[in-house]
Amino acid sequence: MEWKTDWGLRGRMAFTMFLLFALYVVFVGALTVYFGDFLFPLIMLGGFSIAQYFFSDKLALRSMGAREVSADEYPDLHRRVERLSQQADLPKPTIAVADTQVPNAFATGRNKKNATVAVTTGLLRALDDDELDGVLAHELAHVKNRDVMVMTIASFLSTIAFFIVRWGWLFSGDNRQGAPVIVAILVSIVVWVISFLLIRALSRYREYSADRGAALITGKPGALASALMTIDGRMDRVPKEDLREEAEMNAFFIIPIKAGFVGKIASTHPSTENRIERLRDLEREMETA
Repeated sequence: MEWKTDWGLRGRMAFTMFLLFALYVVFVGALTVYFGDFLFPLIMLGGFSIAQYFFSDKLALRSMGAREVSADEYPDLHRRVERLSQQADLPKPTIAVADTQVPNAFATGRNKKNATVAVTTGLLRALDDDELDGVLAHELAHVKNRDVMVMTIASFLSTIAFFIVRWGWLFSGDNRQGAPVIVAILVSIVVWVISFLLIRALSRYREYSADRGAALITGKPGALASALMTIDGRMDRVPKEDLREEAEMNAFFIIPIKAGFVGKIASTHPSTENRIERLRDLEREMETA
């Protein structure tokens, strides 16, 4: 099957982005009413977000304890990624490995030419050849779909809302601005909560899209479905420390970590059962095509 756009999924993502945009327009308008100098913190936080965007790959790898590896260290892994990258019509990304029992993988990087695909040693031990190809193809589909860029843009003003909620007193200036600051903080709380849920819905849609992309790259939807079952079944058997402490990285993982604040409030991923069901449907579709 050729790489086709899933218009139903694309429509849901576009609608979610529209809701985020409308929410942020209201948010910026409300803050502008109360703060004549809101432009300065906006520019400051914008600069922070831009820096995060350009250095997201290094930040993600460092937070997960992953390091770049050469073809001499992991020849089979490099060969797989190179082959799958050619099938996906992508430049070969940088490859990194994290030494941990947790079987997982993630992709990061601001564009196709500056991408990194990272896997854990636990993943390499847990999966067979076809399953590993499926997971690597899923991460390459994230790269092809520019998901890191999309999620960074989507979360920009949500980050600003979070900062205002946490450090709203910094915007107070003097006592006469106390009431506007309280209003701004209340507005920011509402914006942050709503955007939190919308961004996670967007993340779930993009996981479905990456699953479909992986199936089209490898031609084996069943292999990714099998990998998801294997990974999901092992996530609860690893130590509670390890990568579970990095719950805020859930959006990057092939399977989310089911612990911590983020895991309890909202999921960045669809349920494994729903993902497998869609992959099985796609497998049947490919068999009859």
